[in-house]
Amino acid sequence: MIRLGTMELAWNDPVVLIVGGLVGLIVLLLLLVLRASGRAAQPLVQELGWLGQRVQSLADGQERLAGGLHHVSEAQAVSQTAMLQVMEQRLAEVQRQMGESLHGTATRTAHSLGELQQRLETIDKAQANIEKLSGNVLGLQDILSNKQTRGAFGEIQLHDIVLKALPSDSYTMQATLSNGRRADCLIHLPNPPGPIVIDSKFPLEAYEALRRAQGQADLDLAARQLRQAVRTHIKAISERYILEGETADGALMFLPSEAVYAELHANFPELIRDGFAARVWIVSPTTCMATLNTMRAVLKDARMREQAGAIRKELALLYQDVSRLGDRVANLDRHFGQAAKDIEEIRISSEKAGRRARRLDNFDFEELAPESPAMIGGAE
Repeated sequence: MIRLGTMELAWNDPVVLIVGGLVGLIVLLLLLVLRASGRAAQPLVQELGWLGQRVQSLADGQERLAGGLHHVSEAQAVSQTAMLQVMEQRLAEVQRQMGESLHGTATRTAHSLGELQQRLETIDKAQANIEKLSGNVLGLQDILSNKQTRGAFGEIQLHDIVLKALPSDSYTMQATLSNGRRADCLIHLPNPPGPIVIDSKFPLEAYEALRRAQGQADLDLAARQLRQAVRTHIKAISERYILEGETADGALMFLPSEAVYAELHANFPELIRDGFAARVWIVSPTTCMATLNTMRAVLKDARMREQAGAIRKELALLYQDVSRLGDRVANLDRHFGQAAKDIEEIRISSEKAGRRARRLDNFDFEELAPESPAMIGGAE
């Protein structure tokens, strides 16, 4: 380090290098002058004077440069101080904003996590319900895969519909007919048409094969199977549950599936016509309820007709009671009239007896006038 007045400069500072270069140049010039001293003394003196002036100029320039560097260093220090203050303020502002942002972000994150937790709980519940429903569906598939359990399923559904539509004494479940056949449900309708049978059938295998069919060949095969299954059911119901003189001239085939019923009406109208020809009407849960409501109206009308005779008999008895009541009211009126007459006669006798008692009390015997026997008899 080199100290110039109040300044300290490093060895590699440009000012130090410039000054060092100048000093070296001066030394070199002095050597040259000493070498040429033997040649000319006067020019040497002039050169030395000129060099002295140049050295003085260099010293003045060095001093001015040192002052300028001092001012520059002071300005740089002030600028650095101001910049540090601004940077500190900016850093504090950034830290504050970052703190607020982090706090808001943490709050929002906590809120979002809470909502996410609630949604996860809802999803867990829904998943549990789906698993439960899947188990129920699998159970239903197990039921429907077996013909006996599938038949029981249809009978239970039919029983629920009949139970809601008809009075309990207007039908019999699992009724046995005279031919030994057992009907799923027998509706006790009056003649005509008479008791009508409802039998539950569910051609599930043929319908599922129709739904699974991919090509035209599979579709045709499944359609033939469905036609055969439904026609077999129609024939069985017609032969077993339509008995002349015992049941109505027709029966109902209950399909416990709206999908199968819609498929028959949409794509197999010939099966519906076959049922009409055999007097077997195919119904679904919806149409069965409508049919049973019509039957309920028929039952209500029949029961009202059955009770019409009893109503007329009760009306005749009521007329007799009213007539008898009129006779008794007339007799009571006569009794009241006789009682009023008797009371009037008693009043007359009481007045006569009172007059006689007053005369006797006053000893007015001379005033007593003889009374005729008719008056005496009237006073009795």
